[in-house]
Amino acid sequence: MSIVNTHYGDLKDSYLFADIAKRIRAYQEEHPGERILRLGIGDVTKPLVPSVIRALHEAAEDQSKKETFHGYMPECGDPALRHVIAERYRKRGVLLDDSEVFVSSGASDELGDILDLFDRSLPAVLLQPVYPAYADANVMAGRTIITIDADEENGFLPEPPSEIMTALIYICSPNNPTGAAYDREGLQKWVDYANEGGSILLFDAAYEAFVAEPDIPRSVFELPGARTCAIEICSLSKTAGFTGTRLGYTVIPEDLVRDDLSLNAMWVRNRTTKTNGVSYILQKAGLAVFSEEGEQETAALLEDYRKNAEIFMRALDEAGIWYTGGTNSPYIWVKCPHGLGSWEYFDLLLNNAQIVGTPGEGFGKCGEGFFRFSMFGSRGDIEEAGRRIAEMK
Repeated sequence: MSIVNTHYGDLKDSYLFADIAKRIRAYQEEHPGERILRLGIGDVTKPLVPSVIRALHEAAEDQSKKETFHGYMPECGDPALRHVIAERYRKRGVLLDDSEVFVSSGASDELGDILDLFDRSLPAVLLQPVYPAYADANVMAGRTIITIDADEENGFLPEPPSEIMTALIYICSPNNPTGAAYDREGLQKWVDYANEGGSILLFDAAYEAFVAEPDIPRSVFELPGARTCAIEICSLSKTAGFTGTRLGYTVIPEDLVRDDLSLNAMWVRNRTTKTNGVSYILQKAGLAVFSEEGEQETAALLEDYRKNAEIFMRALDEAGIWYTGGTNSPYIWVKCPHGLGSWEYFDLLLNNAQIVGTPGEGFGKCGEGFFRFSMFGSRGDIEEAGRRIAEMK
């Protein structure tokens, strides 16, 4: 009998970011004082907006007074925050009940924890290139993984397979790493496919706030049939710069039932068993994000990142480099020029232009020959990196 979860031994070592750091270190040792433009990190660089900072200070002050002190919060979330999130959906025409919204400590936590709801014999379908945590969480659970290739030909937006299967299907749109986003027709195909086979769509909407085009759904629940097949996992990390503050939310409709069990009710039981809720201080900050003032402030923050993408895309156009993403996403996914491999292009950019991005190979075999740039950097770095890439053509 094994004592530990032996599936951890099935995990593949990831050397992506260690290799990036090693190559940067070597370059800096040979070129001391040279400034490197870092467009690889997926973390935000702008501070929290003023209304959120005020809310954090007010909440901390509340905890110092007996009459305003808060201990444990409701495990599924502060009812006031659940209401404003559901209302945000309702204003966009998506009818949700407050009870279908669950406040979380962030999308990464939920993407792992949500697997508790599903039998380990249920396979996971991943669209490659893929966010590595999707695969690793399922390997840890001992789940079989099925991959569907995305490539330049399908715009990194593959359609469902012809064979109907029952599975957990991961869809991230707008996508990390490719920046590609499904239009309504494309996403509807996956919703219909899931309903036909009894599959569950795990829809990662971490980047929904970057959607700029009207035909790109910000929520899977904008589509007919999604309430009977989908779970949506969202984050304030990129929407409001909460990468270090940690807050998100998950939507599980009451209509989502499998084997005569309500997944909404199952998740209530899971959260009330395994968590003590998100802290009062963080949830008060979340309420500030969804206030009128907070939405105006975060909209300006997001617009600044969008402007970065516009600037960088113009440089790529000038250089004649193929790419996707950018318009509805903070990531731009480029085809490495001159037939270079991902790491070859990394070395070329680092040594010739002092630019760092992320080799696509790190996101799976379909990422080889491609490269991810993040638009979360400073405006000056984005402009200078674009100029240097344009000059390299």
